[in-house]
Amino acid sequence: MADKVWRIGVAGLGTVGGGLVKFLAERPTFAPAGGKAVITAVSARSRNSNRGFDVSAYRWFDNPVALASDPEVDVFVELIGGSEGPAKAAVEAALALGKPVITANKALIAVHGAELAALAEANGAPLLFEAAVMGGTPAVKMLREAMVGDDVKAVAGILNGTCNYILTEMEAGSRPFAEVLREAQQLGYAEADPTTDVGGFDAGHKITILAALAFNRAPNFAAAEIEGIEQVELLDIKLARDLGYRIRLVASAALVDGGVSVRVHPALAPLGHPLAETKGSLNALFIEGLRMGRIFIQGPGAGEGPTAAAVAADIADVMTGAKRPVFQSPATNLIPFTAVDAAHTTGRAYLRLLVKDEPGVIAAVSETLAEIGVSIESFLQKPVEDAGGVPIVLITHATPESSLVEAVSRIAQLPVVLEHPRMLRIARI
Repeated sequence: MADKVWRIGVAGLGTVGGGLVKFLAERPTFAPAGGKAVITAVSARSRNSNRGFDVSAYRWFDNPVALASDPEVDVFVELIGGSEGPAKAAVEAALALGKPVITANKALIAVHGAELAALAEANGAPLLFEAAVMGGTPAVKMLREAMVGDDVKAVAGILNGTCNYILTEMEAGSRPFAEVLREAQQLGYAEADPTTDVGGFDAGHKITILAALAFNRAPNFAAAEIEGIEQVELLDIKLARDLGYRIRLVASAALVDGGVSVRVHPALAPLGHPLAETKGSLNALFIEGLRMGRIFIQGPGAGEGPTAAAVAADIADVMTGAKRPVFQSPATNLIPFTAVDAAHTTGRAYLRLLVKDEPGVIAAVSETLAEIGVSIESFLQKPVEDAGGVPIVLITHATPESSLVEAVSRIAQLPVVLEHPRMLRIARI
């Protein structure tokens, strides 16, 4: 094996694919086990795009399925993206032939991970996806390899750099969401259609994968509860800061009453907390084990260099001949993913109301909360210029989610309330 040349086929020559091509051109013998990893064939949507390297050095395939099936390709790397279409078809073709597959495609694994794992294991083919979560920060390896001697209780963190960049810049520059989003698009942090990122779906794909690894479940993206950052206003960021918090998009997964709770939503983290201090496009993750306690990792969640490095690490694993189930146990032993109704979970919340400036407002709100059984931990009433009313912010004690939802609904109907209340959870990390 030490002298073997591994012929790599790469489908998708965007940021990550380009980074991998450049890396392997410079360091084909990077793998500790020896041997060479050499890209010999590629596929992409356009052959003539300016990528900063010469594609004529490689055999070209217009069809990624043909590339995946090529007998002169030993390892297939899928960097196309998307849960369906050419990416799925090409991965299935390679696995059916018993060919090792490496992918950075979080949507594909989150939606079809269980069936792809079964196909891979039935044909003795490795299926690796380190680059699908947190880019170059080894979250997948941490759960699939380092934590096998422990029982993971929960995972939670910041898994989308675009959202974290936007929230960081909104606070730093006192600028609204739409303005910072436009800047993020100009800088290349956000796509022309940013829905996957700012809508929370990218983080949802990633936390679905981490939940599957952590809890020996079949991944089930459809069971994730997802809320993005589109409705986070600058006013909330300022008021949260006054209360000692910073807003972050938090993805979390935990075992609850025999099921798994998988959620993505904006949440308040206390100032000084590692998530509150994770700024810009960085990612961060807590893993809580029964024996190890809490582990915290932080690093780049995207980008040419970090993500290509994660793909290269998976290539090195293939070259060593390492074999393990795609998830924590063989696909036939994965437990069905039973979702937990969020209404049965308990937590603290931030409630922001815009009310009329008149006597009796606080009494009306307090009485409504008391009737539902929601108690107040802290309270802030702070006039804000051009707010159109008086903002009131409440931090509740731990309360069932169903009670919080009812409280928002009931308060919205009070005559003194000028707009629908805004609720954000307090991060439970």
